[in-house]
Amino acid sequence: MALQLIVFDMAGTTVHDSDNVHQSLITAFAHFGYQIDREDANSVMGIPKPVAIRVLLTQKFQLEPSQEDIDAIFREFEDTMLYHYRNSPDVRPTPFAERTIRTLRKIGAKVALNTGFSSNITKTIIERLDWQDMVDAWTSADEVERGRPYPDMIQLLMAEFGITDPANVAKVGDTPSDLQEGTNAGCGWVIGVTSGSHTREELEPYPHTHLVDDLWQVVQLTVDEFAHA
Repeated sequence: MALQLIVFDMAGTTVHDSDNVHQSLITAFAHFGYQIDREDANSVMGIPKPVAIRVLLTQKFQLEPSQEDIDAIFREFEDTMLYHYRNSPDVRPTPFAERTIRTLRKIGAKVALNTGFSSNITKTIIERLDWQDMVDAWTSADEVERGRPYPDMIQLLMAEFGITDPANVAKVGDTPSDLQEGTNAGCGWVIGVTSGSHTREELEPYPHTHLVDDLWQVVQLTVDEFAHA
């Protein structure tokens, strides 16, 4: 097993998040008269936001939402997130994110980003952080048929680099859906980061190969593998 590609999540993993995603989702629901709390929002972190909205409307409010209802809440969420990522001084990489990415690429890894955000938000983050040349590729939930926890985004990135064996791929993220995505893709490394939206205790029940406290530990876990690639 030789590590060829590492796929990092964005918000909460490589992009600092002070519960901004949670609060934007809470605000979007409140705009239409639905009250959800952080625990509700956290339960759907990482999955495509239209799916998250449908899940919450169905499970918490016992509704059968129309696509129009879902789209309206999603547009409110997306607008709030776009404003945040374009304007907030709080937008920055997480500790060790850029150092980790540069080091992994220097020693021979392909580094990609994926996210439950729409491509509009992803592009805004990439441009705000000037990461166009920081990573080799990125993809968003709306670019594939199925977002997390399905493996479609990882498989799309693998195809882009001509990688056929998912055992040579690592997935790194801060949510249960990240860990499920990596596991469903058959990744050789499924690494949970405990400094994001979920604690070590919250991630522990989900399938993983490692849990780390910060991104630099990803380098420490994987650097030896590139010598054998």
